[in-house]
Amino acid sequence: MARDRLSLLALVPNLVTILGMCAGLSAIRFTFDARFEVAAALIILAAVMDGVDGLVARKLNAASSFGAELDSFADFVSFGVAPGVLVFGYALAGPMAGVGWVFVLIFAVCACLRLARFNISRATPEGPSQRHFVGVPAPAGAMLGLLPVFLGLSGVLDVTQAPLPVALYLGGVGFLMVSRLPTPSLKAVRIARENAIWVLIGMSALAGLLVLRTWATLVVADLAYLAVLGWLALGQRRGAGKG
Repeated sequence: MARDRLSLLALVPNLVTILGMCAGLSAIRFTFDARFEVAAALIILAAVMDGVDGLVARKLNAASSFGAELDSFADFVSFGVAPGVLVFGYALAGPMAGVGWVFVLIFAVCACLRLARFNISRATPEGPSQRHFVGVPAPAGAMLGLLPVFLGLSGVLDVTQAPLPVALYLGGVGFLMVSRLPTPSLKAVRIARENAIWVLIGMSALAGLLVLRTWATLVVADLAYLAVLGWLALGQRRGAGKG
């Protein structure tokens, strides 16, 4: 009996996932060398590749249960472990290293729980909600968790002199990931056809700012996302009060 053969194209999404995981692991390595800019850039690259692998899988009709599980493990490394290690190496490895490490563990565990909850919801017949996420997704949580690093690298604020607030903030981001707060999903965003050109122009401007002022742009993006989360939390609270 002839052995089943697998198309090389079917392996492309998994290859992208593994490359993203390698970027996250390499970020840890560069953190050990105190090359924090490279480490942060690699985590951002892992986030980009995390968005690409699912798109590639759908376009190639190569989605699989194996790929979904591999993606979850890679996300834990890149968005649960690597950001915590980077923040620890950048701002927490000092006199309060012990306390700081506790909050790194909290962040990593919360990311793991967030991913596990997503896997369970994906296995249900309804699948994950298309209108919004429940809790902050792991990639977005990683970007939020890196805000102290972005602040330092941009020169806006020297967070290395305030390890306790940084540790508390990192733990807070972890709790946002496991919260029941509805958070925006790009899949649910619908744009009027006549406004599409403005979106394209805006994305071009964002790309230019990321090249020219990378860390400052990421600081603004994180603060804007936090503002959106605050607005959603306030709306949820008001809705619960009316109910």
